[in-house]
Amino acid sequence: MSIFALALMTSCKTTPTPEQLSCNPNPLTVVGNAITAEITGTFPEKKFIRKGVLEVTPVLKFNGKEVLGETVTYVGEKAKVNGKVVSYANGGTYKQTFRCEYQEEMAVCELYLRFRATKGNKEYEQPDVKVADGVIATVKNTKANDNKGAVTSDKFQRIIEEMTEADIKFLIQQAELRNSETKSQKIKDLQAAIKDANDAENKEVASLEVIGYASPDGATSLNEGLADSRQKVAERFLARALKKAKIKVDIEGATTAEDWEGFKTLVENSNIQDKDLVLRVLSMYSDPEEREAQIKNLSSVFTNLAEDILPQLRRSRLVLTTYLIGKSDEEIAKLAKENPASLSVDELLYAATLTTDKNEKLALYNKCQELFPNDCRAFNNAGLIYFENGDVETAKRCYAKALAIEPNNPDVNYNAGVAAMAQGDLKKAEEYLGKAAGTSANLNAAMGTYYTMKGDYNAATKAYGNTVSNNAAVQQILNEDYASARKTLDAVAEPNATTAYLKAVVAARTNDRDGVYSNLKTAVAKDTTLKAKAAKDLEFAKFAEDSAFLAIVK
Repeated sequence: MSIFALALMTSCKTTPTPEQLSCNPNPLTVVGNAITAEITGTFPEKKFIRKGVLEVTPVLKFNGKEVLGETVTYVGEKAKVNGKVVSYANGGTYKQTFRCEYQEEMAVCELYLRFRATKGNKEYEQPDVKVADGVIATVKNTKANDNKGAVTSDKFQRIIEEMTEADIKFLIQQAELRNSETKSQKIKDLQAAIKDANDAENKEVASLEVIGYASPDGATSLNEGLADSRQKVAERFLARALKKAKIKVDIEGATTAEDWEGFKTLVENSNIQDKDLVLRVLSMYSDPEEREAQIKNLSSVFTNLAEDILPQLRRSRLVLTTYLIGKSDEEIAKLAKENPASLSVDELLYAATLTTDKNEKLALYNKCQELFPNDCRAFNNAGLIYFENGDVETAKRCYAKALAIEPNNPDVNYNAGVAAMAQGDLKKAEEYLGKAAGTSANLNAAMGTYYTMKGDYNAATKAYGNTVSNNAAVQQILNEDYASARKTLDAVAEPNATTAYLKAVVAARTNDRDGVYSNLKTAVAKDTTLKAKAAKDLEFAKFAEDSAFLAIVK
């Protein structure tokens, strides 16, 4: 919009103000957290007197207050003041940028130019001239708390699987048990683990397996027999030991006639000469007999294999799997109230997940902090509750305590970054979010929020990707991608007042009158403070005089 034919000063010998003024954008628009506008105009020919001086200052007026922009000075050709020289004969171009940080009070505002014209010691009064009316602050619907918090979770498992293994090795082409093997420490440990699982109330045997193996050298038929015999003698030995200990456990049996996988693993982890050559043979040949023949052809290597690798594969493998069974939800919830000190840190953190009452959660996290002051998780999770309740300062203190314990924890840094954004501290937010790599998928959405708040809309769009959230929809609206914004808002999992308000904005921008009214009704029903916001929001300027609109926002 242009403003033309500004009155000249009462004396034709004084410096005139610029004409054909135009402000871009008009209405003003908040980008990131700033209002930025470019004002242009012209100085007509033969009017800017040679000794005249004109100081031009943009002034944003709002709620009885003013914010002054940077003053630019224009001077005539013979003025003894520094400034941008305007030719008397040819006139000149006026151009000036205004920028200020946005405040909520500026939702209803006007941008003016203020002039101070002088010639020598004389000053001439000139009224302020309006160049823009109002501001569109749709970007301010971007909220830090739209980002999901990162909970530092417990590691509680009700059933923990534990495994104990032992090998009984055999001589080449034999399946006879040797005392040195059956009385080894590994076998004793296995037997003790079986007894412990059998006797303990919170343990049970999940499976007990005996697997017979043969090394991959020799004929396949021989190896099949060896593996079967080794399995059976080992199973009989174990069955006798269990019977003597009066333990009833079913034993499962299996065989692997030629243990090529075990062979490959041992070779990979060995220091034998030319092991890469052996591994290459394994990858090139799948037929067992061809593999064996090729490896035996590597005479210098095969000697090492026969001495260091193959003896380890002539074995029976005894595998015990047990379950350690933890406390039930009822037990944990009861102990959390009556005797929290009896719970582990993970059990206490888990107890907080068993209630939806935020006060109860907070009490549990506070008790966890007291009992386990060197664990950052309770501090972080308590901070999340404070943040959700709108107490950002207390949340920040909780995050600070968590980071003092674990400075590089990605979840805590993520939450601290979101809290910093909530207070407009984008520098701190960038610092924290930079340390949040490895946290949940929400990090991309948080980075989108950060870039939107910063005013870097291209980076924001890339960061959001396919994110479905109110904030992502705000960015799509700013990009004038209304179809995508509508689709995103329709897909928000837990739509709130902001979701409905943004739907109304999209409807207004696409001339959908019914959509404006229906969505605004939903928005103000969920949050009555949105009545006042909508009443002065220039997004709805076209509907401001409609009785239906006025009925919603009154």
